[in-house]
Amino acid sequence: MGMPSNFKYPMFFGRNLNSITCKGLALIMIALFLRVVLLPSFSGHGGIDKNNLDLIHSRSLSLDSDNGIRKDKFLEVPQIVWGLNNQKIAFARACLTARMLNRTLLMPSLSASLFYKEIDRLQPISFDKVFQFEKFNALCNGFVQLGRYSDLQNRTGVYELQKGSGRKWTVERDLDQLKEFSEDSFNGYEVIRIVGKNPFLWHDHWPVKDYARVFECLVLVDEISKEADKVVSKIREVGKEMWSESQSSQSGADPDSSLSQPVPYVAVHMRIEIDWMIHCKKLEQRLNVSEICSSKQEIMERVGNIGGLKSPLVIYLAVADSLLEDSSILTGWKEGLLPVEKKKLNVDGIYSKYPYLIQSAIDYEVCSKADVFVGNSFSTFSSLIALERTQKMIRMGVTSSCGVSVRWPSYAYNILGDSNGPHKWMTNMSDSSLKAISYGSNIISC
Repeated sequence: MGMPSNFKYPMFFGRNLNSITCKGLALIMIALFLRVVLLPSFSGHGGIDKNNLDLIHSRSLSLDSDNGIRKDKFLEVPQIVWGLNNQKIAFARACLTARMLNRTLLMPSLSASLFYKEIDRLQPISFDKVFQFEKFNALCNGFVQLGRYSDLQNRTGVYELQKGSGRKWTVERDLDQLKEFSEDSFNGYEVIRIVGKNPFLWHDHWPVKDYARVFECLVLVDEISKEADKVVSKIREVGKEMWSESQSSQSGADPDSSLSQPVPYVAVHMRIEIDWMIHCKKLEQRLNVSEICSSKQEIMERVGNIGGLKSPLVIYLAVADSLLEDSSILTGWKEGLLPVEKKKLNVDGIYSKYPYLIQSAIDYEVCSKADVFVGNSFSTFSSLIALERTQKMIRMGVTSSCGVSVRWPSYAYNILGDSNGPHKWMTNMSDSSLKAISYGSNIISC
């Protein structure tokens, strides 16, 4: 736009700006002034200033960032339901969703009871009645964050985010929705509440290693942990008695000479109950595979063929309550192996004090602490234990269990391994999603 005809140039150092040189200097001064006032965020080379770049980056936390999670913005999710390990996966998925939105996850309710269809009969239980709240935040600091409802300021309304469903709600559409809600335009809402289906049914957008990092932060409250320790102590006590009897039967042997360390035991997650066998047979047909279901006899034979096991040895059977009255699961094992379950150990009273979720948490802990674990690679319970034990080995610098003796070994009895034993099992931590765990394909091949 041109200057008005009556515009008078100002005085510059006491002289009128009527020369071409002075006019040029004036224009330069005006341009510099406008640059300083209106364009403070650009460098002299036309790029964004580093300080402003960092500021922009901090507003949108990437999936690989450990810069921290906002503690004044929250995500609320529906009650988490179903079995223990389905709930752990659902919880981790909720945490990772909150991380993507750069929000603190409001502490969700878990479900103490197990009802797949009768939602109204679900018994809610607070997260901090099962896992340590403060410990979780300390171990996962900077990665994911849990908050309490008492942390809310209630200064803004709650924005309800409706999760899509059905075949048309694809992984791509779900991810686009999350990206949309991670933008600054939603920062005005203190709480985003996701409504709809249970987080276990949400689409998965995160690699196995991210789930593993969340799982590592889940530490049982002391009450439950101590109950699990009682069961482990009872198993080792039985093993010690077996070992002492074996040693004393050998002429001149000192029964206590080899008992300076805790007596080892093997934990077997034995899936042979009727509802599982129906499910796995259907799964084999659908996936056109034959290595999902295992009979009782096959499990016994393959466990007995694990190389390096020293007898006598206690085999703890983690089985469904419906099998506790089936005495046949305790017979037919290889000589030197003593199978026990919670009823035979006389610890069933420990379990019966608690609802289903806590009982599962105790059994999970007993299996995860075993010197050797054997499970079914298509079982979520077995798969998460194998994942946790793999993570422990990786922390110790072990990246493969093939051809070597390692601490925390796991085996899949539904897959044939060396010497007609079960297949060695280390979780493939490089998988791009947790989906592989549901289909037994997350085992590193030797």
